[in-house]
Amino acid sequence: MEFKQFNLHPKVQAGVEAVGYQTPTPIQLQAIPAVIAGQDVLGLAQTGTGKTAAFGLPMLHRLVEGHRGKVRGLVLAPTRELAEQINESLNALAQQTRLKSITVYGGVNINTQIKKLKEGTDIVVACPGRLLDHISQGTVDLSGVEVLVLDEADQMFDMGFLPDVRKILRALPGKRQNLMFSATMPDDIRRLAHEILCRPVTVQVSRTAPAATVSHALYPVGQHLKTPLLFELLKHTDTESVLIFTKTKYRAKRLGEQLEKSGYKATSLQGNLSQNRRQAALDGFRDGTYQIMVATDIAARGIDVSLISHVINYDIPDTPEAYTHRIGRTGRAAKTGDAFTMVTGEDEQMVRSIERVLGAKIERRRVEGFDYTVPAPKKDEEFARPPREPQRRKQAAPAAGKPAEAKSAPAGGRPSQPGNSRGPGASRGPGGNRHQSGQRQGGNRPAGQGAGEGQRGGAQRPGNHAARRSGR
Repeated sequence: MEFKQFNLHPKVQAGVEAVGYQTPTPIQLQAIPAVIAGQDVLGLAQTGTGKTAAFGLPMLHRLVEGHRGKVRGLVLAPTRELAEQINESLNALAQQTRLKSITVYGGVNINTQIKKLKEGTDIVVACPGRLLDHISQGTVDLSGVEVLVLDEADQMFDMGFLPDVRKILRALPGKRQNLMFSATMPDDIRRLAHEILCRPVTVQVSRTAPAATVSHALYPVGQHLKTPLLFELLKHTDTESVLIFTKTKYRAKRLGEQLEKSGYKATSLQGNLSQNRRQAALDGFRDGTYQIMVATDIAARGIDVSLISHVINYDIPDTPEAYTHRIGRTGRAAKTGDAFTMVTGEDEQMVRSIERVLGAKIERRRVEGFDYTVPAPKKDEEFARPPREPQRRKQAAPAAGKPAEAKSAPAGGRPSQPGNSRGPGASRGPGGNRHQSGQRQGGNRPAGQGAGEGQRGGAQRPGNHAARRSGR
């Protein structure tokens, strides 16, 4: 089948031909006719299956006729990178229609977005937090929205955005078409689908197993030898473009720096970067300036690079679903790809879960000539945070009639610091910022300021599991 058989508006079809689309993907084959017919759609599909065109083309088909310059299409995405990717695709497909799409997300100047909204746009691709800022300031009018799209709904839940999504829904007209896409369907997402979708058509293109074009391998290794093993793998593997996943932002940053110092064209993508630096890293990875990108799961949402030859899991993901998301970054467009995962003895349970999803045992490999017998240091400080400076405790005033007790100091140094200098209830937030137990880190931020979407990692949003675990 070809795209012409969908009978899209001629100006939309011209956009399809301009970007070189020829044969629809399975999700597009199932979703586009239902969306054109005006039905609500629940799409179950992984990253890299062509979801953007699956909802974008029929949305453009609907909006190409009608009033211009008023927000009639709204797409919600969990991260800035994914929002930019969707917006770029929509504008490319709409190039013959005069329809305009803009992005709205945190971490950048809100006034620039206000200016674009005032100038008029047909589609807004937004992250929930910043869109709520615009709603509260009255700088966006959503009363004319005809089509709502929730992309990567499961990731929105993981990042704690569902309360924000529900607030946004209250600002939308009741009569509209709703499209929701998710790679997985946990109970919370199923409940949300029941809330917003009206008699939806469900389209599902595949089970959660990764594409058959991806070859998998496990590399058992001690935690302290992961970095040396990674360098050995890169040295003896014919790679084109490599995406490396780590568990934390700090590891991504540190590993990226180590690769760069060793002469690799490497960069990292993690939530602590400014938007400009994040975009520069993504653009450099896409155009080949960087051969290697080190990223966290959340930061990697929105990376759409079709020529990734290898995905390397420096740290094993927390769920089989996250594994399939990561692996889905390679082996695209009928090309083959390799997925290497470093595993320690503590990862065996997750390995078994992943193998159940794959329906097969994953090959275990050893790198010839690599010394696996190097003992771990007494305290493995790889990727450990630098030690904090000792904090001076305020010396209590001596009791009446008693002289102050002198503290002994080691030769040539400061007096020793007894105990912990933090008071009861105080704790360290991410990055060493001190905050009181029960308080939201960073306090209340004015609209349009502070951290951007995708930097939160779920830690600052209401209802997030990580926040509850930290006692806040």
